[in-house]
Amino acid sequence: MNSPFVLNAQRQHQTEDAVNAMPDGLLPLAGMGLAVKDLFHIKGLPTAAGNPDWLKTHDVPQTTNSTVKKLLNAGAVFKGKTVTDELAYSLHGQNKHYDPLVNPAAPAHIPGGSSSGSAVAVSAHLADIGLGTDTGGSIRVPASYQGLWGLRTTHGIVPCDNMVALAPSFDTVGWMTRDLETLTAVSQTVIDNQTISEPSTSCNSINGTTDAIRLNGREPIRYGIAKGLFEQVAHSALCLQWLHQLDNHHHCVWFNDQALDPEQLDVTTTFRVLQGAEIWQQHGAWIETVQPDISADIMQRLNWCKSISAVDIRNADRKRQEVIKHLNTLFNEVDVLIIPTTPGIAPRCDADETTLANDRNALLALTAFAGLAGLPQLHLPLFTLDNAPCGLSLMGKKGSDLALLSLAKELAL
Repeated sequence: MNSPFVLNAQRQHQTEDAVNAMPDGLLPLAGMGLAVKDLFHIKGLPTAAGNPDWLKTHDVPQTTNSTVKKLLNAGAVFKGKTVTDELAYSLHGQNKHYDPLVNPAAPAHIPGGSSSGSAVAVSAHLADIGLGTDTGGSIRVPASYQGLWGLRTTHGIVPCDNMVALAPSFDTVGWMTRDLETLTAVSQTVIDNQTISEPSTSCNSINGTTDAIRLNGREPIRYGIAKGLFEQVAHSALCLQWLHQLDNHHHCVWFNDQALDPEQLDVTTTFRVLQGAEIWQQHGAWIETVQPDISADIMQRLNWCKSISAVDIRNADRKRQEVIKHLNTLFNEVDVLIIPTTPGIAPRCDADETTLANDRNALLALTAFAGLAGLPQLHLPLFTLDNAPCGLSLMGKKGSDLALLSLAKELAL
């Protein structure tokens, strides 16, 4: 298979950034291979953000992202920087500037992006930890498409320092692993503060707790099942069978079809407008000055971002507040929401542009809920359909990241 790495590890960078004081054997991530999405800055190594023109026009970083430092100091071994979709503005894991990535879990299907390279490195056993970002689903989607555990963190709970931004009020840091134990160890290493730091551009979101073991101190945990969403996905039968088994042993609330209706709440358009406006704010000047060589589908979306008006943004922001208010109402009844991660298995590699565009819209209809509200979401790789992986997600209140992992462990997954 083609390598997911754009830059293999160089030993001097491992020793330069890993400054732990404990013996390797006592470190929580000792010896675990770390693949880093090529958005994170590492001192002395170039950051390309998936585009050669970005690489040419930006200096080599002189500082290292704080999450990368934490992982190295916890004993992780840097394996290399990995392929990302251009500027991370995609969900499919296809980048014309690199050899096509092969999805090790389902070679006939796309890997999912934009943290695609990090996911492939993990699923191919080239690394144990795939570090990436999730703005519109780029941890959750490749995790689902490749049968990995994946955590999109609460917005603001992990700093987005020393890295290439896409849309700051949506950007989150996340990671993917082959097992829940490793995912938990990584999460406990990185999420060590009790406050959520939000950029000024971000709105108020769902109230929650950073407590790692409690969800409002309430027992039993109440699971809210988005029945209408599950009835629409390709792996509906598998999901519903699992959910009915969950209902036999836990307190579950089955929400009706309207409770989380993406069309009624207009989550896809709302997310796309607000994200797109921030993307152009971040990268518009560079794009117009450099006129970089960018894939046609991404460039088409970037040109659309430029056209977003102030009125569009105000209307979308109002709708975002409505989505948050609606989710708050649901979280008054339950502690955790269970939703599909993706509409099904990954599209095939030979899918045409229309199929991929439709898939992107269907993905955003599911991923935009957590994005708009800044919520954590944990993908559970539970199922296989037509020899390709898929699953579902636990979505919690802000700051409940570690609690979601504890719940997954309690469910004996």
